[in-house]
Amino acid sequence: MESKIFAERCLRDEAQALLDLIPQLDSSFEQVVELIHRCNGHVVVTGVGKSGHVGAKIAATLASTGTPAIYLNTLDALHGDLGMIMPEDIVLMISNSGNTDELLHVIASLEERHIPIVAMTGSKDSLIAQHSDYHISVKVEKEACPLNLAPTSSTTAAMAMGDALACALMEVRKFKAKDFAQFHPGGSLGRKLLVKVKDVMYTDNFPIVPPTMRLSDALMTISNGKLGLGVVMENENILGIITDGDIRRAVEGAQQNFINLSVSDVMTRAPKTISPEAKLNTIQQMFRKHKIHSLLVVEQGKLVGIVDYFAIMN
Repeated sequence: MESKIFAERCLRDEAQALLDLIPQLDSSFEQVVELIHRCNGHVVVTGVGKSGHVGAKIAATLASTGTPAIYLNTLDALHGDLGMIMPEDIVLMISNSGNTDELLHVIASLEERHIPIVAMTGSKDSLIAQHSDYHISVKVEKEACPLNLAPTSSTTAAMAMGDALACALMEVRKFKAKDFAQFHPGGSLGRKLLVKVKDVMYTDNFPIVPPTMRLSDALMTISNGKLGLGVVMENENILGIITDGDIRRAVEGAQQNFINLSVSDVMTRAPKTISPEAKLNTIQQMFRKHKIHSLLVVEQGKLVGIVDYFAIMN
């Protein structure tokens, strides 16, 4: 039970550290956003130790949200990798103390090459802050660590400020979900926003039923189609759609009179349709909005496919 108390204390301390960042946002933050927005090169993020891990995450977040960014290991930078930094680049240095020796050595080289430096530190009076062109404050009152030693609140604050920077840049760039998908083609979001209806629709052996067909016969056609529905058509014109659920409800309602019912008596007229060029996320939105599990894919008034909810969930 004590472990839960300690965990709650840690979470509260880190949550408070994040809230304490809000008053620290000033004109420097705005200037950094504008600087990065106008940058024709990369944002090169660097840091030592835990700050380095935070920096790698920030670089990855920036890169995936429209800002070209890379992470540079500070120690590697001191031994030749500074050659990766081009004149068009910006360097973002992360250090809680703001006095990390390795970063100070890197600064000396960057100053000679007139590379813009953005410092993200816990002290505006630190050496790194003073020798940088811009400073973003991520000061925390204390670490969440019970000993107030291990980087906890400070790393959380730096990572959150990196997220804030990325979010602000997304707004400035008018970065949209479709742009995000281009950088995440292998993920589920990429699939939703890049895959089209024509890539997932059924195109063979459509379960077509005429409006005059008896429901008992239509049930056989629907079962053979294995999609749980029949497309009601006449002279190649789509008149409606009938599902196995429609037939079941008709049986329950009509009882002995079921044998006299035809497809036109129970079909849904003006069924929902979609273009083969529509994106996967559009299909899912329509399924949720209309509470349906199938859509007819229509092109120039002709049935070209059927898309099923369960097929796109694979």
